[in-house]
Amino acid sequence: MKKLMIMALMAGAATTAFAQDAVVKEAKKLQSKGDFDAAAQMLAPALTSSETTDKAAAWNLQADIMFAKFSAIQEENLKNQVAQKKVAFDTLGMNNACYEALKAAIECDKYDVQPNEKGKVKIRYRQGNQQRMMNVRLNLINAGLFDYNHKNLDGALAKWSLYIDSPENPLFTGFADVADLSKDQYRSEIAYYAGLVAYQKKDYATAEKYAHIAAQDPKKAAEANEILLFSKKETMKTAEDSLAYVNTVKDLHKANPEEERYFNLLMEFYTRSNNQKALAAWAEEEIALNAENKMAWALKGEVQMNERDWDNAVESYKKAIEIDPTFIQCIFNAGVCLNGKAIDLKDKLADKNTGGLTKANADKVKAILTDALSFLERAKELDPDREKVNWAYPLYQIYYSLGNKAKSDEMEALVNAGR
Repeated sequence: MKKLMIMALMAGAATTAFAQDAVVKEAKKLQSKGDFDAAAQMLAPALTSSETTDKAAAWNLQADIMFAKFSAIQEENLKNQVAQKKVAFDTLGMNNACYEALKAAIECDKYDVQPNEKGKVKIRYRQGNQQRMMNVRLNLINAGLFDYNHKNLDGALAKWSLYIDSPENPLFTGFADVADLSKDQYRSEIAYYAGLVAYQKKDYATAEKYAHIAAQDPKKAAEANEILLFSKKETMKTAEDSLAYVNTVKDLHKANPEEERYFNLLMEFYTRSNNQKALAAWAEEEIALNAENKMAWALKGEVQMNERDWDNAVESYKKAIEIDPTFIQCIFNAGVCLNGKAIDLKDKLADKNTGGLTKANADKVKAILTDALSFLERAKELDPDREKVNWAYPLYQIYYSLGNKAKSDEMEALVNAGR
């Protein structure tokens, strides 16, 4: 009884395997008739079935079908162009066929290198697939562009990814025309666009992967690094992530000091971190790298100003103003710092009972206020409409403290008008 059951199971397995092989044969017939879509549909079950006895042959047939479809559409279009016929061109069909053809050839090679029943490896399809996939792979550039222009980001990324990644596949082992990436004039450009599309899809790991490849080309490095940095920025979750991001930006900044984008990214990072100590340390780093960096001096002054370290803040702002005499924000801030210094000094020197000042102490305060006035009036002159800094209120305070009633009334009117 057991023997009969085993024989029945073996017969069933043989029938299934025979059925899958019959599917492959039928797909070949449909392909020979030019019915490529039907052939692919017929073949599909055999590609994944464990009962298919020769997976390499099945996948090679899939490559045959897709390559034939790709070639037929290309040839038909060329004939119509020569004959100047205005006939609809199945661009989508051709593009998808070339993509599926190369994928099938790669899958075929995966099975083609596996040992046969005798334990030997006999590669049957690699050489032929290498030759014909050259044009197929090149067409993936336009195929991806077509998808991108038609808002199909998934399709664009899939096709450009296959274009970039395929030369490193074993299929192209020893095939110098494809495997030698240094000869690929399109690689960095397509890697950049693949990274850009991945970033748009919020697939940041893939965006970084292709941005790294594109950045190897000096002509694409700046744009590619931008994708890389923004991808890292989007994925920051831990302190370690933040440190990795900022160190990457710092490395790029040191390597490309002329690129303002890296400095600006670092400035954004540190100013948003609300870590004054870290901001101050970074500002010092930047000043050490380039003492003519006005923004580094401005940031140093800002930290000192927030700490009410008035004298050092003013000195930092003065350094920035020396570099750029029209740096309105620093001119304004220097005046505000001196005004703050005068207020603090007045509070410190005031009589504890009356709140008044001796003439000598009043003169000390007045001298600082006069210095502050020179900066704020300069800010007013450079920015009369208060588009960048609002100098009205601090000027009102100083004019009032100096006893200039006419000017203080003028500033008070501006302050009240702005409410």
